[in-house]
Amino acid sequence: MFENLSDRLTQTLRSISGRAHLSEENVSAALRDVRMALLEADVALPVVKSFIEQVKAKALGQVISNALNPGEQFVKIVHDELVNIMGDGSEGLNLATAPPAVILMAGLQGAGKTTTVAKLARYLKERDKRKVAVVSVDVYRPAAIAQLETLAREVGAQFVQSSTDEKPLVIAARAIEEAKKQFADVLIVDTAGRLAIDDNMMDEIRALHATLNPIETLFVVDAMTGQDAANTAQAFNNALPLTGVVLAKVDGDARGGAALSVRSITGKPIKFLGMGEKTDALEVFHPDRLASRILGMGDVLSLIEEAERKVDKVKAQKLAKKIQRGKKFDLEDFRDQLDQMASMGGVTSMLDKLPGMSQLPAAAQSQLDDGMFKRMGVIIDSMTPKERKFPDVLNGSRKQRIAKGSGTQVPDVNRLLKQHKQMQKMMKKVTKKGGMQKMMRGLQGMKVQPGMPRR
Repeated sequence: MFENLSDRLTQTLRSISGRAHLSEENVSAALRDVRMALLEADVALPVVKSFIEQVKAKALGQVISNALNPGEQFVKIVHDELVNIMGDGSEGLNLATAPPAVILMAGLQGAGKTTTVAKLARYLKERDKRKVAVVSVDVYRPAAIAQLETLAREVGAQFVQSSTDEKPLVIAARAIEEAKKQFADVLIVDTAGRLAIDDNMMDEIRALHATLNPIETLFVVDAMTGQDAANTAQAFNNALPLTGVVLAKVDGDARGGAALSVRSITGKPIKFLGMGEKTDALEVFHPDRLASRILGMGDVLSLIEEAERKVDKVKAQKLAKKIQRGKKFDLEDFRDQLDQMASMGGVTSMLDKLPGMSQLPAAAQSQLDDGMFKRMGVIIDSMTPKERKFPDVLNGSRKQRIAKGSGTQVPDVNRLLKQHKQMQKMMKKVTKKGGMQKMMRGLQGMKVQPGMPRR
């Protein structure tokens, strides 16, 4: 996520962060590089100008001259200004109304609107314990209604039936009545998209807004369209009273222009980030955490929250007790750990949230890909239960059979066994008395970012 912008900014800021004195000359030189990095990331020009002016004014002011470490203080100013342009804090959904609280979803075709409806339904159901109903008023795209019905079934949301023969306003009015009968807390309405903004589209969505009177009107936009995302959101904001923006497909956006432009141009908060195709890939937008990730400082808070939510605690406790009783960490246990890591978005997602990982050499980063861990899983799946439990029985002929069955080579099997041995030693240390608590305390201590003095 935002790899290009992150690489450019971290390189620029690394060159200035160690300086004991900042002059107008070296601040201006650093800001020229920052400006180029932001423009290459497709951040809107007015946003870039304002950002550079604010950082320069603060960097050359009294704040920086009195700092113990001016270089690190400059990095902090850049961080804080990134937070400022993206929004001062996380803004959640406002559902304080008589049920059903209606959420109207708007956006262009192909932005990921229907998938976002399902993600939001799952989010509200699992994290807020709300009963959610969904409905599609997109009568123009034949597969839209069927797609939402399938997704609703997957996430456990109530699906309100609709048909391409009906008028969108008729569906909307009926959906509210159906949601009331089903005692739904929230009704999410998926609207039709177009390939471009047109008068018919705007007239229809205005009429839907008047019929539904939604408490939240969210605009879903493809983050990969850069500053165009902010301009499109502004056009919708002129026609509708938007309450927030959802940036979809952020995981595929190496630039970051949309995230850094939307709030400044529209004045509306980004509320969620779509981080993948799966229905659990929706993150609450925290400007301070994203700013830290962009500057290569990680996002340990999000990592801990994700682990709390997604790690199977029962399995983790069983494994800890097993090792404490002196039993070995076998390949079946290793397979479980790979599954747990996949549930958290894979190794790439996890490394993105760890401080300093962006500074790893490119060669080292390329070796830590999710494909490698998937191959490990396939190799373990090609073993017999006995081989997984007692890996020491694996001789040459068994390894050849496993390699053939998993579509890999014998060196790949040997590499897996070596990594398993290393994991075995690590698990032994972690599960010793207080080991897990010490590890979590270490993670918590990483919350204070490098170059970010305690306030």
